[in-house]
Amino acid sequence: MPRRRIGFWYRFAAVLCKPPLVVLIKRDWRGMENIPAEGGFITAVNHNSHIDPFAYAHYQYNTGRVPRFLAKSGLFKKGFVGAAMRGTGQIPVYRESTDALSAFRAAIDAVERGECVAFYPEGTITRDPDQWPMTAKTGAARVALQTKCPVIPVAQWGANELLPPYAKKPDLLPRKTHHVLAGPPVDLTRFYDKEMTQDVLKEATEVIMAAITRQLEEIRGEKAPETPYDPRQVRIEQRRRTRAQSGLEEESGK
Repeated sequence: MPRRRIGFWYRFAAVLCKPPLVVLIKRDWRGMENIPAEGGFITAVNHNSHIDPFAYAHYQYNTGRVPRFLAKSGLFKKGFVGAAMRGTGQIPVYRESTDALSAFRAAIDAVERGECVAFYPEGTITRDPDQWPMTAKTGAARVALQTKCPVIPVAQWGANELLPPYAKKPDLLPRKTHHVLAGPPVDLTRFYDKEMTQDVLKEATEVIMAAITRQLEEIRGEKAPETPYDPRQVRIEQRRRTRAQSGLEEESGK
């Protein structure tokens, strides 16, 4: 694929980041043929390590279609980090917006300009105890249904073995392998003529996450849980148990 629209800052970041990644991580990269050569599109990627954005960006940089990640708008305002974020074409998310679609306006504009927008639909590193994809936010589905662009499901595994979730120190030896598998576009056409309600967005998001999970099952050679881990439901259940336990303690103290 042609290396177009990369620019100085992205090449500079590659010069800084690629050598240590090559040294630290072996590569098992598959599915590059599913990354579109032309036009705007979304990649939807699972997230299980603080360093997997760098490892994944390396993968996609090598396809010639560099990813534009979404990040908090405040990161773009000051200093070297802000200059790098702006220079590499990363996309600010204005979370203070009361209009959900307006919050992703820059992502929509990027897709319509023919860029790749990389989403981590889970919004944070997975909380699943076995590091399977968990329930996700609807931003990727919202942009996909608004633009009707291809959504490429991408699963990755291995950066989490180098730096496990929330670990403070990497596990360097033995040398880990970064596995990436990009699949064919997710079929979302059945949602195109529907009103973009929360239920529609939720269902489209579940379709996207199911595709990512299937890719990860292939990488790991095992089946994911039938029901994705839902941190919100876990918190609700924990509060219910706490209230129940407090009630029992009050009863026993009478």
